[in-house]
Amino acid sequence: MTVARFMELALYHPAHGYYARAARRSGRDGDFFTSVDVGRVFGELLAVQLGEMWRVLATDGSAVCDLVEAGAGNGQLAADVLDTAATRDPDFYDSISLCLVERSPAARAAQPGVLGTHGPKLTSSRSALPDRIDGILYANELLDAMPTHVVVMRDRLREVYVDWDDHELVEREDVPSTCELEAYLERLSVALQPGWRAEINLQAADWVEDAAGRLDRGFLVLIDYGHHAQELYASPHSAGTLTTFRRHVTGTGYARDETCVWLEDPGSVDMTSHVDLTTVQRRAEAAGLETLAVLDQTYFLLGLGLADRLAQHGGDGVAALKARLALKTLMMPGGLGSVQKVMIFAKGVGRPRLRGCGDKVRVT
Repeated sequence: MTVARFMELALYHPAHGYYARAARRSGRDGDFFTSVDVGRVFGELLAVQLGEMWRVLATDGSAVCDLVEAGAGNGQLAADVLDTAATRDPDFYDSISLCLVERSPAARAAQPGVLGTHGPKLTSSRSALPDRIDGILYANELLDAMPTHVVVMRDRLREVYVDWDDHELVEREDVPSTCELEAYLERLSVALQPGWRAEINLQAADWVEDAAGRLDRGFLVLIDYGHHAQELYASPHSAGTLTTFRRHVTGTGYARDETCVWLEDPGSVDMTSHVDLTTVQRRAEAAGLETLAVLDQTYFLLGLGLADRLAQHGGDGVAALKARLALKTLMMPGGLGSVQKVMIFAKGVGRPRLRGCGDKVRVT
């Protein structure tokens, strides 16, 4: 089977998939950290941007704002956003009609408890995007967890498959399963060198196009690990970016002592690969969206007041220290601040000036 099919089963199989079997996989007791696990500040700052977007939409008198989170997990990020909106931006809070999109039944079952008093705001908890969205669609670390094809350049492009041999999973190389893989690289003018591996995430690009079609009017905000194509498919990533996570230990690369690390214990480890920002942007624009910004998370959060929050926690107490560490984690170069990218698109609202888009295009 293709690596994409293997990842689909390993991550999302309804009974044995990694994400299907638990309500939450991140955090100190999980396998990896996200910006949400750092503390409430990420959701608080995101709420500032979402509230500003709602005000752009509300200029025509719209009373209700569809707020849709894709890959919502147990709803923790949405809860942090709603907590902030309820206390600091009640007009925005009152307008919200919340929809949480999550494939894991266990995570969906946990959402009402996590949302707590915000439960009445949840108008829909579902496994797929709603047909129509008039408002804001956002996703944090969604695209990088979508199943991806893996290719390797030999005398010509080959695809990596997963096979079964002598009671273990192994790699096999063969002709690509679809001509779209070669066409994908050709559209990007990418020339892989002999021996280079790469991931081609057809599903992520299709998801963005589908999401754009469902957005009648409003904004799409994507936050993910990623690079522009000319960096992603270049020598620094010549071994590919497919990575596994278990108890905060990464299994990087494709082989270790002749063993394929990424094939070990399917269904028990997270699997992820970096997103091709160039293709995501192109597909979004071809589907009718306008690009407002592509930038490092650091610059996005600084525009929303991250530095001011840091200055507010200048005391010597334990709480102040923890707050400063959380804020620095979100903005440190080489950490979440630079490896996480933010892409903001708009539809039917022109090109408004938004606080989080101050640098527009600033990616390290």
